[in-house]
Amino acid sequence: MIINAKIYTMDENETVIENGFIRTDGKIITEIGEMSSLTGISADAFDAAGRSVYPGFIDAHTHLGLFDDSLSFEGDDGNESTDPVMPQLRVIDAVDPFDGYFPEALSAGITTVLVSPGSADPIGGQIAAIKTQGKRIDNMIVKAPVGIKLALGENPKSVFSDKDQSPSTRMATASVIRDALRKAHRYYIDKKNHILDRDNCDEPEYDSRCEALVPLFKKEIPAHFHVHRADDIFTAVRIAMEFDLEYVLVHATEAYLIIDELKNEKLRGILSGPILTDRSKPELKNLTPKAVGIIAKNLPTAVITDHPETPIQYLCMCCAVAVREGMDRNDAIRAITSVPAKICGIYDRVGSIKKGKDCDLVIYDGDPLNIMNKPSAVFINGKKVR
Repeated sequence: MIINAKIYTMDENETVIENGFIRTDGKIITEIGEMSSLTGISADAFDAAGRSVYPGFIDAHTHLGLFDDSLSFEGDDGNESTDPVMPQLRVIDAVDPFDGYFPEALSAGITTVLVSPGSADPIGGQIAAIKTQGKRIDNMIVKAPVGIKLALGENPKSVFSDKDQSPSTRMATASVIRDALRKAHRYYIDKKNHILDRDNCDEPEYDSRCEALVPLFKKEIPAHFHVHRADDIFTAVRIAMEFDLEYVLVHATEAYLIIDELKNEKLRGILSGPILTDRSKPELKNLTPKAVGIIAKNLPTAVITDHPETPIQYLCMCCAVAVREGMDRNDAIRAITSVPAKICGIYDRVGSIKKGKDCDLVIYDGDPLNIMNKPSAVFINGKKVR
């Protein structure tokens, strides 16, 4: 039980309870309300003493646990750049929960992250949403897979051009993705037909790559497109429309330049960032911290670190810079709580403080967007972890 808290629920009504309590069954929130309605305060209740309570923060695009500091091949498990089409790869088979950045994420109030394969391959593998506390990845999963990673632009080009292998152009990258999706869609239809008419329709031979892509056609998960340039963004939209996919744009550096076009498209949202980084390649030439505020006025927008591009513990700092550059403060808080949870299909578990949801909370004595403030307490699954 948490008592005497100013609770920012971030629920559908964005209710703020000025002096409230949160009761749990150990892991799940069972009751929220005003202190005046509380009966039966437990002896081990955590007294927030008027401090602010938010849902645990969410970083919706990271490579946490995939790249060890100061190591090259030995610690690099984010890109299987031996084949351009690898949707069957499961990122949970590579995440190291003992990576030192997990406690740093916790210290910053980040309780859920999406961990994604890198962007070397046009189709890189399966993304997972996990908690940031635990020893065994299987017990940390919120949802896996939560999406399939696809990449356009410079990264696949540079990786496979160096190998004298296709794709080495944007045209070939898009073609590789289309070919894989067409094959998987045919596989999906053949499996459906076999179920409907087993006597006349043979079941297709098992194909792990096609199996991994089938949930896209069932709309069980979205495609997460790594894109930066405006033309790559439109290629992602084009491919998603061709195959009737649910989709998310990741990074989308130049989205603010084409927002008048994008706001009419049927995308789930944009995972925007990182903004605390250099313009390390040509497709980042129009990078600006003003972008996320512009995008958030028009489309569901989450702020991301792309850890380790920006270390994960600076997620709130990214939001603070975005607010300084014109983003609405409430949009910034939404961008690390309810909005990424909705975009990524995990809002049933996290992203707001509500009965039935995981008791993931971060408590602040002051404004979380003030760089001088740190969380005074962090809870995951009802357990105080910081």
